[in-house]
Amino acid sequence: MLDHPLQELDDWVVYFSERELPVLRHTRRQLETARENMDQVSGKAIARIVLQDPLMAVRVLAYIQPLTGKRLHHDVTTIAGAIMMLGIEPFFKRFEQLCTLEDTLKGCPPQALLGALQVIRRAQQASHYAQEWAIWRVDVNVEEVTLAALLHDLAEILLYCFAPQLALRIREMQTLNPQLRSQTAQEQILGTRLQDIQTALCKAWHLPDLLLKLIDDEHAEQPRVKNVVLAVNLARHLAHGWQDTALPDDLKAIAQLLNLSEEALGQRLGLAPPESGPIEPPQPQ
Repeated sequence: MLDHPLQELDDWVVYFSERELPVLRHTRRQLETARENMDQVSGKAIARIVLQDPLMAVRVLAYIQPLTGKRLHHDVTTIAGAIMMLGIEPFFKRFEQLCTLEDTLKGCPPQALLGALQVIRRAQQASHYAQEWAIWRVDVNVEEVTLAALLHDLAEILLYCFAPQLALRIREMQTLNPQLRSQTAQEQILGTRLQDIQTALCKAWHLPDLLLKLIDDEHAEQPRVKNVVLAVNLARHLAHGWQDTALPDDLKAIAQLLNLSEEALGQRLGLAPPESGPIEPPQPQ
C-alpha cells in the first residue's frame, strides 16, 4: 500500500492502472449467483448488479472501450450497452475471478475499509438521486447520468483502496477543520487534486468522452451535468445529517433543476423537516 504522495500526475495514473480493481464482496456474490443461472439471467439484471458498485462499473467500462473501435463508430456509455455488446456468457468468462475490496484492505486499519465503504455508499445514494431526477427531467439517456453520479468520486475510492493512509490523513484534516476545502486538503497531502487524478485516469483508460464531461463539475451549467453534481452534493451533505449548512442551498438548486417547489421536492425525496434532526437518506433501489 502506498503511504507517501507521488511526484507527478502521471505517476498516480501508472500506480492506479497497474493494480487490479477490487469489487464489493456483495457484488461478487451476486454475480456468482447470476452465473449459476446464466440461461435465465438477462443483461438488464446483470447491469443492475454492476450499477450498485462503482469499482465493478468502471472495470466493465474500461474493458469494453478498446473493443468498441473494432465494432462500432461510437463509444459505449452505459453498462447495459457494454453487456449487450459483450454477450452474457463472455461477460461472465471475463469477470470470473474478482478480488474484493474487503480482501484488498485486509491487514489495513479498519478505518480504511470503513472509509471506502462510506464513499461507495455515498456514490450509491448519488446515483439513486441522479436516476430519479433524470427520469423526472425526461433525460435522453437516464443510465448515462446514473453512471456518472456513481463514478463521480471514483478517485477517492481508489485512494482508499490503494493508499488508505493518505485517504485517512485527508479525512483527519477535514475532521479537525470542517471549514477546510476538500481540494485544499488533497493538494496538501497528495500534491494534486483527486479530480485531476480522476480526469487523467479516465483518459488513460479511454473511458467515453461523454462520461468524462458528465463527471466534470466545470460543466455544471449544463442540465445533465448539474443533475449529476447536485445528486453528488446532496448525498455528501446528507451523510452529515440535517446540520450540514450546505443543505438549504442544495435543495434550492435541485428544486430549480426539477422545476418544483422546495416543499414538493422534500416530499419527493422523502426527507424529514429540519426540526426532526439528523436523518438517513432514502435507500437506493
